[in-house]
Amino acid sequence: MEDKRFALLIDSDNVSAEYVQKILDELTKYGIVTIKRIYGDWTKSNSNKWKTVLLSNSIQPMQQFAYTNGKNATDSYMIIDAMDILYSDNVEGFCLVTSDSDFTRLAARLREAGKNVIGMGETKTPEAFVSACDRFIYLNNIAGKEQDDKEKKHVRSIKAIEKAITEILDENEDAGKPMTNIGEVGSRLLKKYPDFDVRNYGYSKFSTFCEGLKAVKIHRNNNIISLINASRQDANVEEMMIKIIKEKDGVMELSLLSQELKRQFPDFSVKNYGFSQFKKFVKSFSSLKLETDKTNNKNYVRLKK
Repeated sequence: MEDKRFALLIDSDNVSAEYVQKILDELTKYGIVTIKRIYGDWTKSNSNKWKTVLLSNSIQPMQQFAYTNGKNATDSYMIIDAMDILYSDNVEGFCLVTSDSDFTRLAARLREAGKNVIGMGETKTPEAFVSACDRFIYLNNIAGKEQDDKEKKHVRSIKAIEKAITEILDENEDAGKPMTNIGEVGSRLLKKYPDFDVRNYGYSKFSTFCEGLKAVKIHRNNNIISLINASRQDANVEEMMIKIIKEKDGVMELSLLSQELKRQFPDFSVKNYGFSQFKKFVKSFSSLKLETDKTNNKNYVRLKK
């Protein structure tokens, strides 16, 4: 599958030149950048820092004079140019680098046209623009800068993220999926919160981030990582055993029940419930009856009537 082509459009009035290389490096995760443009009034002295990095990174400067004080003509130029690129149909996505809410409608319009929109900006970026993007990345994260107390206030709480993850797991479990692939969780989480980034919380991997959540349990099977809602797993153990035994006409060998239960709940352990043996664990449920067949010396579990 070919990489997606992206148009990188930078609002020089709202972004520092120090982020250029980091922005380009970050975009390699999503595709190839075929159009690189930056918008501003290059006759102003404050644009000198940008001029030194444009040539080395093959970024095309787009000149826009400020005709009226207090009015940002650069924004209008960037928006018009973005629409021209859209209608040329030469890219699959756009990266809008700005912290300005004036580009909110542009991001929404590009998405309406089926284009993937990545936003990049500082933590001061308004929520409206963040939500209008498919993905929003804070520049301090890609630059490896630690957030100050003011910046941390803009980051969504871990509690809110944990709640969103458990809701995804609950929905899938209700649909008959006891476990959910971690990739699916991450993808759905980004659709709800485009600015979610584990780097906001000091992590480099989503799996490591999830390991720190009390409401979630991680299951690894070779290279496949899945998530399970910890609280619902515990609450559903008895219900699952009853379901399994019913499917076996109301009686099942103890060892086979244990195997099937672990298949449904890979992290299940009787030690979590204060038992040392699965046999004693089963005896603790009033809905189940343990019997021993003396002819073969095997234990069976039967549903009580």
